[in-house]
Amino acid sequence: MIRIAIQTKGRLNEQSIELLREAGVTIKEEKRKFLMRAADFPVEILFLRDDDIPHTVAMGAADLGIVGYNEVVERGCVVDVLQNLGFGACRVSLAVPKSVEYTGLDFFNGKRIATSYPNVLKRFFDEKGIKAAVHTITGSVEIAPAAGLADAIFDIVSSGGTLISNGLVEVEQVLQSEAVLIATPGLDDDKMAVARQLMSRFDSVQKGYGKKYLVLNLPSSALDEAVKILPAMRSPTVIPLAQSDWCSLQTVVDEKELWSVVEKLKAIGAEGILVLALEKIVL
Repeated sequence: MIRIAIQTKGRLNEQSIELLREAGVTIKEEKRKFLMRAADFPVEILFLRDDDIPHTVAMGAADLGIVGYNEVVERGCVVDVLQNLGFGACRVSLAVPKSVEYTGLDFFNGKRIATSYPNVLKRFFDEKGIKAAVHTITGSVEIAPAAGLADAIFDIVSSGGTLISNGLVEVEQVLQSEAVLIATPGLDDDKMAVARQLMSRFDSVQKGYGKKYLVLNLPSSALDEAVKILPAMRSPTVIPLAQSDWCSLQTVVDEKELWSVVEKLKAIGAEGILVLALEKIVL
């Protein structure tokens, strides 16, 4: 039995629960408590604030945690980062009012910067030789310049829409982040075996993100050309059809390449093209 800490609410909560569900770890949300045991996997789920997860894992109160990498760096706790999880992508950036002229990092010398990530920012400024007043704010950091509390901010940016709506512009990206799986250093062999099993399931779920399963019929004479067009984990599956000189091909396609691939296949005579949803890829 292992214990995994996840965010009790916020931007990573739903995606963490969905990842666990896709990996066969079921949480009965209608009965959610601070600590819950999954019914179908040897794991307990501990619900915490995101900024408490790195410390909880570092001290061994939870064996694993799903948390933004930005929180791991900010808290500075000693944990093992086992796996990037492919969701919650963002960056932690410096932003200034769009009304000011930004001339480079020297702009921040002598300025007041509002942030919820003071440790990351102080380390960055120290590396760059910038002397600025860093003010820690919890909550809506982006309103600090308009309220006269700061000259600039240092905060999480995803789409950038919040910055725009508050009259700010992103000028320096300092840290790239996404959800990661972290572990207490030195997990014993039994717990590490369960962690590896969970990681394998997570990996299979991730490999299915943004993928489609493609099935099509094709004249056998066009098979070699189709194989050159089609991506595959090893090579496309080829099945003879009852109609002579025809075959069926099956493969996995990245969704962003789907229409380009389909159009090329149609150009060489492909018919009956089926595009199917794909959940997981187990290698």
